[in-house]
Amino acid sequence: MTLLIIGIIVMLGIHLVPSFPDVRERLIGQLGQNGYRLLFSVVSTLGLVLLIWGFAKAPFVQVWSPPDWTRYVAMVLMLPVFVLLIAAYVPGQIKAKVKHPFVDAISTWALAHLIANGDLASIILFGSFLAYSVFDRIALKRRPATGLVTVAETGPARNDAISVVGGLLLYVAFLLWLHPLLIGTSPLP
Repeated sequence: MTLLIIGIIVMLGIHLVPSFPDVRERLIGQLGQNGYRLLFSVVSTLGLVLLIWGFAKAPFVQVWSPPDWTRYVAMVLMLPVFVLLIAAYVPGQIKAKVKHPFVDAISTWALAHLIANGDLASIILFGSFLAYSVFDRIALKRRPATGLVTVAETGPARNDAISVVGGLLLYVAFLLWLHPLLIGTSPLP
């Protein structure tokens, strides 16, 4: 559990830096733009590795037993997650209307998994990411333009089709193959 918590702190800690423009600018001043990006990438990767390893090794402590139907709620909530993830990188009307599709994908992913999982490690992991995404969504409204976050980009209609079709294909791939392969459990009953 300690590794999980350290991983969450490292991962979310580095992702909170852009919410504090003075800290970010000071780091860029000391490291340069590329140095800052390298630091951000290395620390994010370290946090992700610790988080995954910690989650895999965390003891299973059941806090509550979710009813079976929560699995279906989670599967429905996960459907837009993959569309939003792709839309974050393929500018179209979806990205322009949602504004921050990646953050919304994280919050929906975390909420879906909180609903369907009642163990302590899941509550800590997904609760942390949900809290982070809510904080970040609010902070994004107040954050000055940094060039790192692009808002309301728009593109051709085919980009929305790419986001929807690609997101649906990715959803099916995760549902049928990738979730059992990568996570070790199937979301299907």
